[in-house]
This record gives sequence, C-alpha cells and structure tokens, in this order.
Amino acid sequence: MTRATIEAYYAAFNAGDAQAMLDCVTDDIEHRVNEGAIRLGKDKFAEFCSHMGVSYRETLKDMVIFVNEDASRGAAEFVVHGEYLQTDPGLPEAKGQTYILPAGAFFDLRDGKISRVTTFYNLNDWVAQVSA
Repeated sequence: MTRATIEAYYAAFNAGDAQAMLDCVTDDIEHRVNEGAIRLGKDKFAEFCSHMGVSYRETLKDMVIFVNEDASRGAAEFVVHGEYLQTDPGLPEAKGQTYILPAGAFFDLRDGKISRVTTFYNLNDWVAQVSA
C-alpha cells in the first residue's frame, strides 16, 4: 500500500491534479520543503499546490520509490523537468525558463495516507539554471 500511495501521489502531481494529491495525504499532513517553512495541515498543503500550479509546470521523470519493511516510511528519487511560469517572490524573474533538477522526497504514512513529505533539491542549482 505504501508504494501504491506514493505512486498515486506522484501520478497526480504529473497530471497536475492537486485534488488527487490531496486525496493521498492525511488531514494533518506535515509538508517540509527544501529551504522553506514547514506547512501543517491539508489547507496549507492545498495552498502550496495551488501556488505551484501557477508558478511552475513540472513533470517528474526517472522515478525510483523505496519503502521500508513495515511500510510506514518511504522515499522517492526523481528528476524534475520544469518550466518557470510566474515569478515566485524572492526568486529570479520568471520568463518561461526551463530546468532539469535532481530531487527526492521522504515520507511517513499512516492508515494508507501520507502524513509527512519532506522534499529535497539543490536550490542553488535551480537558481543558476533559471538565471542563465
């Protein structure tokens, strides 16, 4: 079930289906992003998904998913292929730049849903790509 939940979460991400992503997470989801604040709760996660859908168009490729023995935790490694659509405050100006960025995430799961997702990527690499 853990692998299937993570697969469904990322399939929804690649389809741009924020509601399907929200269906994969608990009401008290803990969302930790690289270089950012911790978001607690489904409402905050929904706000993040909405913002991402406006500012970026991303597809995750070369996905590898790992699951621990008791299926309470998982991890994924992938490559983000993206386009920067709208300027994000504090970041370089968006002009439709494209980028390719290795990334990964760690998960806690409870009752078949994601209760924590922690995402990692190299922000300096991304900034360099969109600033070139």
